[in-house]
Amino acid sequence: MIGDPVIRLFAQPRVGPSRGAPGARRRVHTAFSARSQTGLIGARQRGTVSDSVRPVFVLGCPRSGTTLLQLMLHAHPRIGLPPETRFVLPAYERRLGFGDLRERGNRAGLAQWITGRKETRFHELGVDAGHVAERITEGPPTLGSALAIALQAYAEEHGKIRWGDKRPAYALHVAEILRLFPDAQFIHLVRDGRDCVSSLLGMPWWHRGFHEAVATWSQVMDTTRGYARRLGSGSWHELRFEDLVADPEGQLRGVCGFLGEEYVPEMSEPYRVAGLAVPARKTWHRRTHGALDTSRAGNWATRLTPAQIALCDDVWGDRLTLARLRTGRRRPAGPRRTAALPARGGPATGRPRQTAHARLLGAST
Repeated sequence: MIGDPVIRLFAQPRVGPSRGAPGARRRVHTAFSARSQTGLIGARQRGTVSDSVRPVFVLGCPRSGTTLLQLMLHAHPRIGLPPETRFVLPAYERRLGFGDLRERGNRAGLAQWITGRKETRFHELGVDAGHVAERITEGPPTLGSALAIALQAYAEEHGKIRWGDKRPAYALHVAEILRLFPDAQFIHLVRDGRDCVSSLLGMPWWHRGFHEAVATWSQVMDTTRGYARRLGSGSWHELRFEDLVADPEGQLRGVCGFLGEEYVPEMSEPYRVAGLAVPARKTWHRRTHGALDTSRAGNWATRLTPAQIALCDDVWGDRLTLARLRTGRRRPAGPRRTAALPARGGPATGRPRQTAHARLLGAST
């Protein structure tokens, strides 16, 4: 029921042109044209096209370890994943405002928006903004191509062939990513929701309390389960955080097999590249600068109260079982009760709430 406050909290933005926007259908069609103009645009420009050069997107619930996995992938000699940016989904949201990208001036405006605005965090990539803006302006007339050029510039800066991106928010926006990059491959990192919740509660940027943290994990699990079924094993790969830190080589060999790449031992030592790919301001990622720590798995048992653990069991129900996670109590997990989750510790109400889309776009994960 869309009227339920928790369901409405996670309502997805509509994909497609807005009603009443003159010429919207034509502009959107122009912005999302050929598959070959997105995922392989940089390789084609250099004359090194390969069917294996597919963009890689890492996603998951906030605080699920996606930064750790990003670093592991970035340690691969062929894969370059940047620090978390803020221009892919925001560009998609603003797509009609960029105009017809067949016009060079509109591509120049888009290039300036990507490379010149502080909120996009392009400056954290450490690449030549002027050069990237020129490539976008002179490049193909699609939004996906422009974004691919920006992301691939980071990979090229580090001598890598394959490019991609990491953001927890992508878990709720796979459809939009596929419109931009139809040949994308997705890696979903699943962490025990109770660890995600307990970690979120300690973040300086999380101000929405325990109940919304619980609802966030619920929605990510439900949404990604549907994508896993639809996309299949060629485009979707899933692994557990607990398995990754316990057996990094085994899990990363599985990831590399999915990507069509060879495993290299450096991937199991992500701390060696943390200084390059994690901005210093993100002090909450300080653990990525050290060796893998298995103690991070399962510490919810000491960080959450018994009442909080019981509520997680009741609300998540069989989601824990499907994620191969044990419940906090010995009785069988109950049915899904996301709709019964109260808002901010109080009774459920019908008041409008900020959507998860907007919330996750703004989260400094």
